[in-house]
Amino acid sequence: MSVRLRCLNPACAALTWGFLCRNTRPVLRASKAAHHLHRTSAGVLRKHVPCNGLTGSGAGTDGTHRGGSSSSDVQVWRRVSMTSGSMSQRMVWVDLEMTGLDVDKDRIIEMACIITDSDLNILAEGPNLIINQPDSLLDGMSDWCKEHHGKSGLTQAVRDSKITLEQAEYEFLSFVRQHTPPGQCPLAGNSVHADKRFLDKYMPQFMYHLHYRIIDVSTIKELCRRWFPEEYKIVPHKKASHRALDDIWESIKELQYYRANVFKASTEEKKSTIVENGGDSLHT
Repeated sequence: MSVRLRCLNPACAALTWGFLCRNTRPVLRASKAAHHLHRTSAGVLRKHVPCNGLTGSGAGTDGTHRGGSSSSDVQVWRRVSMTSGSMSQRMVWVDLEMTGLDVDKDRIIEMACIITDSDLNILAEGPNLIINQPDSLLDGMSDWCKEHHGKSGLTQAVRDSKITLEQAEYEFLSFVRQHTPPGQCPLAGNSVHADKRFLDKYMPQFMYHLHYRIIDVSTIKELCRRWFPEEYKIVPHKKASHRALDDIWESIKELQYYRANVFKASTEEKKSTIVENGGDSLHT
């Protein structure tokens, strides 16, 4: 398959690319993101992160495709291949440490990311970054945050860090673009709805790459506590280190436990249940 985008207009190129990534249907979500990056990100993202992953000799500095070389065709083919079923089933695990839970006042101070497949196998471990914040913000943290972030060493690490929020977003966006197709993979984690609120506000381009749904392990925990109390009693114990990467590993391990011990109905049991409910075949 040879694909070449001959369009000098970045918005047009991005829209065409959004169509190619879905093979048959134009999906404006990814193309809008590409156009937005070109149109508004005059800084790091526009310079270093090409629109929807177009790289190599066939990509211009503004993310548009110049065409003409076989290597660029390979880049396009790789991008189209990223929409395969298995890649769209991947999960983007994220954990944040913040100065508090007030999204208007508090800020992200640490972030980590891991990609798993649908069976919770680790595929890639992403950046684990500590983000610098002013002393005034750290000094104004709640007693809980001061105690736990101080004990873990995170507070001092934030003071020493040279990484800005913008640099962190670039690193994480680049990572997820390498391993997941745009707009298809959900954010995953424990009480990840809280992380999502901060990411929506402070890392919107990162969030725009993900699916709008989330996989919140805390929801499964609460259902297990109510519906499977015996299994709930032996859920793996958490160390509660309150460090981003450690928390992700524990969340993945916890969901692995629920999958093995709660989501465990066999095919025969499913067939039996369907027959009892008046069905005549197994639907998956």
